[in-house]
Amino acid sequence: MSSETGAAKNLDEVEKSSQLETYDEKLGLDSLDTSDGDAALQLVGAQATAHFSEEYNRRLRRKLDLVIPTISAAVYFSQYLDKTSLNYASIMGFPIVGQHYNLVSMAFYLGYLFWEFPTVYISQKLRLAKYLGGNIVVWGIILMLHASTDNFAAFFALRFLLGMCESCVAPCLILIISMFYKKDEQAKRISWFYIMNGLTQVFGGFVAYGISFYGGKALPPYKIIYILLGALAVVVGIVVLIWLPDSPVNASMLTKEERIAALERVRNDQGGTENNKFKKDQVIEALTDPRTWLVVLSTILTSIPNGALSNFNNIIIKSFGYTSKQTLILATPGGIIGSAMVLFCGWYSDKKGERMIPIVFALIPTIVGAAILIGLNGSKSKGVLLFATYIIGTFGSALSTIYAYNASNTSGHTKKVTINAMTMATFSIGNIIGTEIFQPKDAPAYIPGKTAIMVLLIVQLGVSFLLRWINVRLNKKRKAQLAEEKARRGWTDDDVQRERERHAFADLTDRQNIFFIYTC
Repeated sequence: MSSETGAAKNLDEVEKSSQLETYDEKLGLDSLDTSDGDAALQLVGAQATAHFSEEYNRRLRRKLDLVIPTISAAVYFSQYLDKTSLNYASIMGFPIVGQHYNLVSMAFYLGYLFWEFPTVYISQKLRLAKYLGGNIVVWGIILMLHASTDNFAAFFALRFLLGMCESCVAPCLILIISMFYKKDEQAKRISWFYIMNGLTQVFGGFVAYGISFYGGKALPPYKIIYILLGALAVVVGIVVLIWLPDSPVNASMLTKEERIAALERVRNDQGGTENNKFKKDQVIEALTDPRTWLVVLSTILTSIPNGALSNFNNIIIKSFGYTSKQTLILATPGGIIGSAMVLFCGWYSDKKGERMIPIVFALIPTIVGAAILIGLNGSKSKGVLLFATYIIGTFGSALSTIYAYNASNTSGHTKKVTINAMTMATFSIGNIIGTEIFQPKDAPAYIPGKTAIMVLLIVQLGVSFLLRWINVRLNKKRKAQLAEEKARRGWTDDDVQRERERHAFADLTDRQNIFFIYTC
């Protein structure tokens, strides 16, 4: 009897031990394989051995700020000018009109969608900034080639190729920001380059306005736009190739000590750095994480209005009774207002540790603006209608906050690139749909399209609050799990910190790593 009792007791202990091992593996506690970890481990190891003062870290951050956000802003400036060059060309003698214009506009996003997943997985295997720079140079050449043709098929093909080349921009920049900056610094830095979406509206409007006075016969004005913007992209691409760092591990702009400090600065955030190994399990986790699909939904709800307004905003303003030249100038204040909202949302997001509330701030003026355009359609209140077109663009900062959400709430390099690819693929799908909600038959008021924008963004308000609630709930569960493990193992606070450091660069996903904290 005693032997049977002893055997049963041993069996219970084995089962309990097995359950604990499974639990430990799920939390990433006892199953770390550092040989499979981030490249950062080669430089700093699994435990922090070097410590740097706050003043040293502030100096290092200032040094990074002079280069990374600055060059990223130049990239975004060039990309958004190139992407929206069709908007300027549309009122400067562009030969494609009607439904063919919609299809040419759509072609960019078809190329973007087609190449999004291949480009992010290729970039994972290569030096990130070098891959980005090469793509920029190629798209600059493609943009200049727009001036060599005037037929629909050629424009469609060139816009498709342009979309392919530009599809790597946001994923690459988000990854670089997430590798060099802490979670409470990321949204602000992303806003510093995303602000270019609004500023290019100002810059591009004035440049197009100047070119519109060109009276020569050698080239139509729209072809001059393509040549100038393409040449600018080539210059920006060369700057990226030479000066933008790929990661803290191999940043030539930093000394070895500074590279170590850059990695130690972000260690406790548990976000990891670069890892060239493709991990199928991380792809599966990305696809089975409900938050991924809510981010996808949020992105498409934002991108449909973007696809519509980025190509039709000038046409809407011109419909109020302004000339083409007047339209180019009158459209510029919207870019300033949109830029101000981007900066505010980035600042608020980092200051308060929030990601979803700033999206709400960005959406409300757009909903109001769309309502004004619908309600006052056909009226003679030009000033009020213009004001509505200015505030309708504030929704754009929602996408920059989604970028920051991804950067701060995802760990595991393959999972990161997968979610970034899904976000940007959805961005392209939304923009494809967006080019079609303003139909020629609805011109010049485009009431169905404006109504669609208002409804979509109201739905996104609800999605934003749901995502925030999920992250708050996950953090509460994570805190309880860590307290339970601390008690079960008899850990001190120093033990917890040591384990946190050991997990930082192990390329664990946010689900696998018990020390990962979500930003709401």
